[in-house]
This record gives sequence, structure tokens and C-alpha cells, in this order.
Amino acid sequence: MATAMLAAGLVLGSLGGGIVGAQLAGQKAPSPATTAESRTAASTSPAATAAASGSAATALSASAIYRQASPGVVTISTEVTSFRGTRGEATGSGVVVDKQGDILTNAHVVAGAQQITVTFSDGQTARGQVAGIDNSRDLAVVKVSVSQDRLHPVTLGDSSKVQVGDEALAIGSPFGLAGTLTEGIVSGLNRTSTAQNGRGLTGLIQTDAAINPGNSGGALLNSQGALIGINESIQSPVEGNVGVGFAVPINSAKQLLPSLEQGT
Repeated sequence: MATAMLAAGLVLGSLGGGIVGAQLAGQKAPSPATTAESRTAASTSPAATAAASGSAATALSASAIYRQASPGVVTISTEVTSFRGTRGEATGSGVVVDKQGDILTNAHVVAGAQQITVTFSDGQTARGQVAGIDNSRDLAVVKVSVSQDRLHPVTLGDSSKVQVGDEALAIGSPFGLAGTLTEGIVSGLNRTSTAQNGRGLTGLIQTDAAINPGNSGGALLNSQGALIGINESIQSPVEGNVGVGFAVPINSAKQLLPSLEQGT
């Protein structure tokens, strides 16, 4: 069997319950695997600067990174309708990027959603709305209206400093298992893939950190807990992880965030 691209992102099920796994979307395309002010303040703090720099001297343990970053990673559940008119549910992940309720995710996580529910790490939920979407980069921002004490932004790193061999950690909701942490390395840079909509994605980060259906839109972190990428897809001949995952570099997302947040 030829190797197919799978999304890291969506776990699909009927409205009545059961997870049925990811879908194949053909031999080449991945299938569904969702304030500047506060971000600037975070990025200029000593801890955030160290995290973004990737300095080995400030490396944290995996458990410390998880405690630091996991409150800012959410599960995104959507109600969708297939082309046959069948209703179902899809589950992906997202990353809180500021205190204003902006959550960064993949476009394919929320595309076509009739309803979006965001579940935070403490189990509380909120209704989400798509603020902006860019299918060409497979990125979107979902907006929630909640109190700021429920929002725990993840520090944005600098993906231009990422090197092959760097530690990489993924947090997301594979198969609906919220708050799952996996660990690996950066296996390659500037990789190319094909998004679900058929458009080419370039400049991707390759990692062997386990990424599975439900991880799409979740966090790829460096050894200081800074966000270096948004997990996007896996390449596998079967419906599961075989150690080849891809993430959209966070610097690409930074360029788009202002327009995505404003819906322009």
C-alpha cells in the first residue's frame, strides 16, 4: 500500500458517541487529524525570552514543561455535517495565545463546523466562534468569551531557531484523550505536505514526537516549553503514528495572527 497522509487532527464519531478514528483523504492529502499586547509582554519577560531562545542551559524537564504549558492547550469539539448530510462530531486541539480569548488551531479542525465547543484543561467548557481562517496555511483562530483567569496563554517561541535534533514535545487530544503529552525530537525542517484542501504546505517542522488523530491544532513545544509549531498532520501507511509528524512553524502563525484575530 502506498504511503498516505493522515491528519493529526480529527477524531470523528456519531452524535451518539463512539470515536471512530481518522479518515483517509487520498494518497497525498492529509485528512482531518481547530492580544498582541499580552503576547508582547509575555515574550519580553526573562522566562519567555529564555524559552523562545532555545538555550540548552534553561532546558526544563518534560513534567515541568507539561505543568507550564498544558493549561493553555484545549480540546476543540465540533458538530459537522458530511456531504451526505450525516451529522457527526469531530475533535481536535487548540492553543491559547492571549488573555483576550484567542485560540490558535488548524483550519481543518474547524472548517465547516456548525457548532464549536472548547474544553479547557480543568474540564470547563465554552462555546467558540471562528474569528478568522486561512486555508492556505491550515491555520485558524477560534474566539471564546470567558473570564481571563480561565485563559493561560502558551509562550510563543521562535521557530527560526529550531534545529534538527532539538527536543520536541507535543500536547493535544489524540483520540479524544485530552492533555496527552508525547516527547521526541525535531527530525527535519522545511518539509512539504499537502493540506486537506489540496493546497501545498511548505516550511513544515518534522518531528518523531507521537502525533495521532486528535492532535491537530495542538502544541509542539521546545525544551523550555515555548510554542514552536502547531501540529498539523502525520505521514503513515496505516491509521496511526509511525514517527513522522508535521507542524506549522509558529513564526508562520505569528505573521497571520493579527488578521486571523480580526477576521480580515
